[in-house]
Amino acid sequence: MDGMLSQEEINALLNSGGADGAGAEGEEGLTDVEKDAIGEIANISMGTAATTLFSLVNQRVEISTPVVSYIDWDEIANTFVKPCVFIQISYTIGLDGSNLLVLKEADVMTITDLMMGGDGTNTEGELGELQLSAICEAMNQMMGSSATSLSSMLNKKIDISPPKADVIDINENLNGADIDPFLANKFVKISFKLEIGDLVDSEIMQLYPLSFAKEMYESYKNNMASDSTVAKDSAPTPDIEAAKQPEPAATQGAPAQQAPPMQGMPMQGQPMDPNMAGGYAMPPYGMPPYGYGQPVNVAPAQFSPFESNYSPMMQHENIDLIMDVPLEVTVELGRTKKSIQEILDFSPGTIIELNKIAGEPIDVLVNGKYVAKGEVVVIEESYGIRVTEIIK
Repeated sequence: MDGMLSQEEINALLNSGGADGAGAEGEEGLTDVEKDAIGEIANISMGTAATTLFSLVNQRVEISTPVVSYIDWDEIANTFVKPCVFIQISYTIGLDGSNLLVLKEADVMTITDLMMGGDGTNTEGELGELQLSAICEAMNQMMGSSATSLSSMLNKKIDISPPKADVIDINENLNGADIDPFLANKFVKISFKLEIGDLVDSEIMQLYPLSFAKEMYESYKNNMASDSTVAKDSAPTPDIEAAKQPEPAATQGAPAQQAPPMQGMPMQGQPMDPNMAGGYAMPPYGMPPYGYGQPVNVAPAQFSPFESNYSPMMQHENIDLIMDVPLEVTVELGRTKKSIQEILDFSPGTIIELNKIAGEPIDVLVNGKYVAKGEVVVIEESYGIRVTEIIK
């Protein structure tokens, strides 16, 4: 056995759940086969999203294997931390429907703080418009990369609309219909364990309408079936394999057929045709090139001596041509780095500490190049710089 499944076995796995009826659709609304397929789709797509999140927060991001279940709103309301951030992602091309991504408020605060250049510990206070906009941008990039993975798995183009984020207290939405109509009935929940460095060790959820999960499964099943059919059709038949076998050698006494010469190549013993393009033809395969072994005249290359006309006077005249070119001189008092959050907090009276010590010489730059050091002086009512050192 080569470990490969036959077409009949693949069809049996996709269309049924086994002889014991474990895969038959029951009260849960999804068969075991459908759960496994949806879990595999979510695992691959969210793995791609985790890679995108890593590039945004510059921290190790790990998302565990998903767990698929079929539940109602009461189970969400009784188990998940409140308040939560609900992010709605609608599919515009390839799939018809939407899903909700549910994150804890503290996790969103950590992610957005990392995105804004913080260390992820600034999680005090409530989520504002700035944080919601940041998490929407993060989800837009994450779910965009996830849609690309879905396109490969389902073999069709898939696109999403910009996500929408809201902070919602689950206790105030008894049936969930105020968030999205599909939450009024039972729906599909896919839960993941999310880890971000040493800052987040939490759970996130994706909520699907049952019809959306079924549509995604059907697309996945059809694509798998078509791939297996193509693989089966492309397998070589015995007739083709026999045709590829080399013909037996000619029997003794029978003249062997000589293959016709390739175009542009003379037969063995045939003189080269000087009228051919370029006046040259390659020899038959296995024979040395024409002229091989004949002596070749080799002589060192001869160069005329180089006479330099350089003189200091000419150099001086060349420099005179650019003496009037203006250059920008900049005096730099010091530098520092600030995060976007710190810059947004700037106001009149804010003091910014630089990397220079009081009394230390300041830098003089010409067209951005560091050329000298100096000290600040006052000339009448203007500032000036007294050069104290030239940088070599």
